[in-house]
Amino acid sequence: MLKKTIAYLTPSYRVLKNRSVFLLLFMVAFFMRFPFFFRDYIDRDESTFILLGQSWAEGNLPYTQLWDLKPPVIFLFFAGSIYAFGKSFFAIRLLGTLAVTFSAFFTYKIGETTASKKVGVWSAIVCVILQSSFGSLQGVMSEHICMLFFMPALYLLISKKQIQWYAVAGVLMGLSVMTKLNMAYAILLLGVFIVYEYVRKKEFWAGIQNALVYGMGIILVILLTMLPYHLQDNIELWLKSVLKAPLEYTGARRYSVFKLSPIFILLGGFFLLAWKKKYLDYKNIPVQIVLLAIIGVLISYLQGGRINGHYLIQIHPIIIILIGIVVSKISLFQKFDYRPYIFFLLLLLPMEAYIEYVAVVRNKIEKGRFYNGEGIDVPSYIKANNLETKDILFFEYHIGYWLLDRLPPTKAATHPSNIFREELFPFYENPRKTGMEELRFIMENMRPKTIITRKDRLVFDKKLKEANDYIDAYLKQYYHIVKTIDRAEIHQRLE
Repeated sequence: MLKKTIAYLTPSYRVLKNRSVFLLLFMVAFFMRFPFFFRDYIDRDESTFILLGQSWAEGNLPYTQLWDLKPPVIFLFFAGSIYAFGKSFFAIRLLGTLAVTFSAFFTYKIGETTASKKVGVWSAIVCVILQSSFGSLQGVMSEHICMLFFMPALYLLISKKQIQWYAVAGVLMGLSVMTKLNMAYAILLLGVFIVYEYVRKKEFWAGIQNALVYGMGIILVILLTMLPYHLQDNIELWLKSVLKAPLEYTGARRYSVFKLSPIFILLGGFFLLAWKKKYLDYKNIPVQIVLLAIIGVLISYLQGGRINGHYLIQIHPIIIILIGIVVSKISLFQKFDYRPYIFFLLLLLPMEAYIEYVAVVRNKIEKGRFYNGEGIDVPSYIKANNLETKDILFFEYHIGYWLLDRLPPTKAATHPSNIFREELFPFYENPRKTGMEELRFIMENMRPKTIITRKDRLVFDKKLKEANDYIDAYLKQYYHIVKTIDRAEIHQRLE
């Protein structure tokens, strides 16, 4: 019975159509991500993107009213969702699911072009799983949006040779880099390869033309993101926020390169094994293009000095193609009937989703609504009890600003951790010079009536001892806790 079920569920790869693959990927992505549509926030960055998206939807360009260290296209994604569908977690997360599906679909297309439909399909399914599991990946991260543009651009460079497709690829690459700046390394390497490939074939003029339109597409997008600031005679703000601030941030927050060694050793061993065993044909042009994209992303990790979990979203859709090709050539997998194990593995992998489904149902039974989390419950309590929200300060669960129709008290507080990223203050002309000055200004000058923290957790990074000592003492002296909701503590000023 099991074998018949597996055989029925195993597709006939040769007759699979693009729309069938896209639908399959969407169903997998939707199933894994759907219960998280109702979570208050999954990652602090996502909440910050929502705040800047709301600000833009109300007519304020990014970096003018609120500020964060990301290029503008990521905020455009959220602004577009809010403008079209209002304040809807469901809409934002559904659009994020579509972004994951699209990037995985082009993983399939590249896998199909480079190897076979079977490699493409399974690579794409694994791609969806890797972009939808573990930690903050169920939210809508900048990396998800970045790969939404990068993967179709990479596919065009591999599969299309007409000049108009190089232009389209350039535009998509421009959108990618204006979502995540670190993609510039991969985009530059691919541009150099375009020239090299045509020079090698002694088609100099074609190479120059294609490289030019590719580059012009990228530049066009960058200029279009600058245009609104130019029209407001504020181009300097764009330059500072999009170009200068990230460079300063990276330089000020260097980490030991040795912490990156595991991923480089692992990938180095993989590529060496693939070369020794002839699993990968490094003379194959599509393989070379995919490899260059991987190298470009890895260089960006080196330059940034660290790899957070969600950073890997930028490499998963690319590297999984080459892994799929290698696995398909290993004789053990060719002879061994692994389908029953794959079937059960696919059932077990969405464990986080199963747990979240239970949490959503429990929340509906207990509180009468599907939406859950302190970021939902705290604003609801504040509204129900008419607590003061002028200059309200969220040290945690700052999605609450969005639900209360309030702004963070200062630009530096848009993302709570930005209060102590003082190297960035000059780029948005913050009048305070240090993080402690900023914190004291908020607490002693603005004197927010209501403050939200997380129970049994330091407000700031443990390395910021002075800041933690100050805020703990200040809250103890001037505030009292009026309500604890799960892990959230709501503080009210005594005077």
